Amino acid sequence: MRRANRLVTTGCLTTLIALIVVLGVVVSWLWYRNWHDGNVNSERREQALAAILEQAHARAGDTDRALETSDITDVDALTGVIWQHSKAPVITYDASHREFTATAASSAHYDAKAILPGGGSGQVTRCFVFTFTHRPGQAWKPRVSERDDDVCRPSTQIGNRVRLALTRILSMYAEDMTRARVQETLDPTGRRSFEVKSVVRQSDTTTVTVVVWSSGAAVDQCYRFTRHAPGGDGQGSATAVPVSSC
Repeated sequence: MRRANRLVTTGCLTTLIALIVVLGVVVSWLWYRNWHDGNVNSERREQALAAILEQAHARAGDTDRALETSDITDVDALTGVIWQHSKAPVITYDASHREFTATAASSAHYDAKAILPGGGSGQVTRCFVFTFTHRPGQAWKPRVSERDDDVCRPSTQIGNRVRLALTRILSMYAEDMTRARVQETLDPTGRRSFEVKSVVRQSDTTTVTVVVWSSGAAVDQCYRFTRHAPGGDGQGSATAVPVSSC
């Protein structure tokens, strides 16, 4: 009986030691995977951030070249050129300094490694302020500044609301597009997200000028919406371009 007890005790001890060894191997593997994946994710995050910065400078360069090669002097037309290349939802003009300021956030996704199968997706976002200054007799002077995320939050909200307004304007029938009806369609809850200034219909084109507000009316941007074709049934197209004022 004692011998049998010793054998059982020895067997249990061996099993316990084996379990401890296995547990140690598993813990070491998990620690290594966490360390390795963390390093890989940090590297991929930095690459995504570098790509965002490179793209921001490329957009500034493209905008600068477009401004230099244009003979445009009208502020609204110049605003359109800047928007076309920067895609900034908010673009303002300071007449005293002859300077345009465009504010936009840029995001990039990257594949994030994870211990569990399937991995994941990471995202990085940066806020940029582009300025384009033009002195008489001088070339355009572009500048790119990286700012805190809070600076771009109103711009991002306005961009989202412009896309929503495009969808709602495209859903309307041309004969229904009076100033009051468009106002009701864009801002049915009366939260002052939109303020319709004018609606002009010519042939198969309807032009709507709207002030688009960010939350709390902290920032606003005037937009010119152009709706082509009858609409209302999902047909036709609509565009939105920021302008200096309504």
